[in-house]
Formats: sequence, C-alpha cells, structure tokens
Amino acid sequence: MKQHTSAEKFDGQKGSVVTIGTFDGVHLGHRKIINRLLDSAQSNDLESVVLTFFPHPRMVLQKDTGIKLINSIQERVALLEACDLDHLVIHPFTQEFSRLTAEEFVKGILVDQLKARKVIIGYDHRFGRNRNANIEDLRAFGERYNFEVEEISKQDVDDVAVSSTKVRKALNEGNLDLANEYLGYPFMLNGIVSKGKGLGRKFNYPTANLKVEEPYKLIPAKGVYVVQSDLAGKTVYGMMSIGTNPTVGGNALTIETFFFDFDQDLYDQHLQIELLTRIRDEKKFNSVDELIAAMQADEQFSKAFIQKLDA
Repeated sequence: MKQHTSAEKFDGQKGSVVTIGTFDGVHLGHRKIINRLLDSAQSNDLESVVLTFFPHPRMVLQKDTGIKLINSIQERVALLEACDLDHLVIHPFTQEFSRLTAEEFVKGILVDQLKARKVIIGYDHRFGRNRNANIEDLRAFGERYNFEVEEISKQDVDDVAVSSTKVRKALNEGNLDLANEYLGYPFMLNGIVSKGKGLGRKFNYPTANLKVEEPYKLIPAKGVYVVQSDLAGKTVYGMMSIGTNPTVGGNALTIETFFFDFDQDLYDQHLQIELLTRIRDEKKFNSVDELIAAMQADEQFSKAFIQKLDA
C-alpha cells in the first residue's frame, strides 16, 4: 500500500476506484466497504484508493477538542494497510478544504488528482461546502466527468449494524466484548512507558505506566482488563488497570499494566497493548490489603481466561 499525505501527492499509474470516509475504527462495517472496493478495482483493472481525512472534520469545523476517536491516525494507517489497498490518501482537513464546493471537490480531488473511474459511497454520504451535496448529486457529477457511482444501500449498512458511534459507546460503557466484536479485532492502546509512582512494585505487582500521547484517542471506561502485547518478539499477557487509584488517594488517570511472567525494563519503550476482555469496574477499597486481594483475584481470572484462549 502506498500512503499519500494529500490528494495532490497521489501518483497512481492508472484509473482508480475510490471510497471516502473517516474510517475511525476500521470496523466490520468499514471492512465490508473496503472489500467491495478491492473486488471492484480488481475486476475493472483499476487501483483501489481510500480517501480519508485528518484531523477529524469535527476538530476543525466545530473546534471539538473533546471528540475521542477509536484509533490514533497511526493505528488507522496500520489497520488500513492490512487491508491490501493500493493507495491510502490522508488529506489534511482544513477550513479552506471545507469550503470547496461539491463540484470543486469532485472535479479537483476525485477526478483530476485521484483519477477516479468509480466511486463507492454510502447512501447517506454528504459532501461539499456545508455538506449540501448527496449521492444523487454525485451521480450527476459522474455523468459529467465520466465516472461510475456505486451506492452502498441502507440495507447493506443495516445488515452489518456496526458504526463507529456504537463502538465508542460500547467502550465508554465498559462493554469491551461488544466493542471488539464490532471492530473484528481487539481494541488497542499505544503509548510510551513512563515512570509512575512505583506503587505496583510495593504490592508485588510492578506495572508499565502507559502514556497515550494523542489527546483525541479514546480511553475506555475505568476498570481492570485482560490484555496482551508483543514484547521481545513474543505475545505476553497481563492485566491492565485504567483509573485514578482511589484506594491510595490518586486522582490523575493512569493506564498501568502488570505483565505475567515478564521481568524486563520497558521504560521509554513504545508499546501497543490489546485489550481482550474487561474484568471489573474500578473500586475504592477500604485498605491496601483489600486492594491486593482484589488484584490477586484479577490475576486468577486473567490466567483462567488466557488458558481458554490457548486451549
């Protein structure tokens, strides 16, 4: 897959089949669209192109700094790369770009730059300045500029019954199993391991303190999770606590992971940690002894869960 940082830098060698969207989560609904894109490109001897945008339009148009996304842009790129696309175009979403008319977008971006011969789009997709154009307008532009439009029908979308909004809601509510089912892969957190307060080590549970650098990245509901990560070239399981450590008077949100059967220095390393299932809510215990007993129970649960995975 070739990655392009704007539509202007696209360098496809022949005509393309294009689909457009934010693709936050690259979930099962998105995969259905991408598979259709790949099939169409192959059968028509064209190149497959996903056109996506960064920052998220709401960050630019509504100054919505509170918006939380399922994937960082780096995670989104990695997930799309695994889909065997020919091209991924990440076009900068700016105020200036948002003011393009529908025809300026179609002629200038899709036709002139991306060499679109076919556009695959959802029945409810809107585009152009103030999002005032719809799929019927796109069909009219297709006749004018000689490209085909394939509609993803409401029935097709409803059959998958997955949306980025539903994934975010499940994660915020702590329903990780449902979120992972929608995504088709384990939800992930990426970050740098930094020094924490060292409390876990005092309790015989030394943890890697993960700092997620993207402020827009969604952090799921507080609680304890079973996780896995690729460490030193092998899959290592563990349990992650997302929360404020209320039992010991904490107030800042931390993401701390105790890895099983692993005792190497991870400070300053980049980690990708995948969340497999949620064990329980965060709790404030009456004593440190109660907290340690709960962590021991969490460890037992985790190891039993992992054993079933490996069975």
